[in-house]
Amino acid sequence: MPAPLQTTRRSLLVLSAALSSLALTAPVALAAPSPTPTPTTSATATTTPSPSASSSVTPTATPPANMSSVGGTRLAMAGTQVNLTAGVPVLPKDVTARSWIVSNAESGAVLAAHNAHWRLPPASTLKMLFADTVLPKFPKTTEHKVVASDLAGMGAGSSLVGIKEGESYTVHDLWLGVFLRSGNDAVHVLSHMYGGVDKTVADMNAHAQDLQALDTRVVTPDGYDEPGQVSSAYDLTLFARSGLQKKDFREYCSTVSTKFPGETTKVKGKSVRGTFEIRNTNRLLSGDSDVSVYPGIAGVKNGNTTNAGATFTGVAERNGKVLLVTVMNPEKDEHNEVYKEAAKILDWGFQADGKVQPVGELVAPKNVPQASAQPGATATGEAGGDTAAKTSATSAASASEEEDASGGVGIALAIVGGLLVLLAGGVFLVNRRWPLPDLVRRRPRP
Repeated sequence: MPAPLQTTRRSLLVLSAALSSLALTAPVALAAPSPTPTPTTSATATTTPSPSASSSVTPTATPPANMSSVGGTRLAMAGTQVNLTAGVPVLPKDVTARSWIVSNAESGAVLAAHNAHWRLPPASTLKMLFADTVLPKFPKTTEHKVVASDLAGMGAGSSLVGIKEGESYTVHDLWLGVFLRSGNDAVHVLSHMYGGVDKTVADMNAHAQDLQALDTRVVTPDGYDEPGQVSSAYDLTLFARSGLQKKDFREYCSTVSTKFPGETTKVKGKSVRGTFEIRNTNRLLSGDSDVSVYPGIAGVKNGNTTNAGATFTGVAERNGKVLLVTVMNPEKDEHNEVYKEAAKILDWGFQADGKVQPVGELVAPKNVPQASAQPGATATGEAGGDTAAKTSATSAASASEEEDASGGVGIALAIVGGLLVLLAGGVFLVNRRWPLPDLVRRRPRP
């Protein structure tokens, strides 16, 4: 390659990278307008002032004035963040959750949020991080005979699936107990198989850092209330998005009911292992007297403790769109309120997606390679299998790969031109990083 052409090529690539970095690190000024005291016709954002800006891991009574800006500066602000321009439906007015977020699961675009980075007790929604950390360790057919030490250390009043000392269970059984019944006994058995509770907690904290879930501090693997154990609606959404890359995770979180192994008894001199039915406590998946099964629902996890209140992260698909919602601790004290509010936010999200300008993005994990990933791409993600198939991409990265292969300067010019158009137009640059492979679609239900 002639020296002038080579120099030009390198300069354009450097400029492309610099502009890409600028777009990702300065989204507020270039992408989404900050809230102002005077509403405008192009965007609205409600903010809730707070006297506290504490960075303590102990949750405050009101959202801190300054929270994490991971995913965009708008997400660091207290109160509701949404761009209500012409054609965008208004948000439901009767949502009382202390924190919530709705996003496109594939593109990572955050459509709207309310105190997204408020560090709150997560309850059993933390089990999503537990599963995403531990699930790849064991093939689902692995069997384990439970001993007394496996069940030690569970908090009083823990939710249980009914695991018995001396009985053997497959890993498949244990994960169904974790997802359907939120069984802390199943979590502790898997934790001991993994190397102990302390190792599990340490690896969960490390994995949260890898996912850039920086609001999270894990103290127990099961989400049981402990001082200092916190997460956020944003982080819980990251856990769900990461977990949904795994085939087994998708299977477990979308299972409505199944038979679970019971105790072994003697019947006419023969040992017989009984079973009993367990049903998913995610009411948008299994339904209840006052909550219908949500159309297109495919998981993920719910929780409820004294300190956390009700928490929920769900994923649903409609007309080819896949949305994630997380709702934490509704103030309204009604039966199944967390599911009712999640359904309202999802309904809004499906109407608004493609119309509303995002207020932020779900960031990709630190260790995800910047390779091209198109909608419908596959990933193994099975327990005991290769989980390295996770891929992510920006259009700049894809174009850069093509440029390297062709040796042409035109692609680099196209990258620069495209970024300049985005920056000049003030569009929030969202990366289509993680298309959900083989997402479980909901079957018609009786």
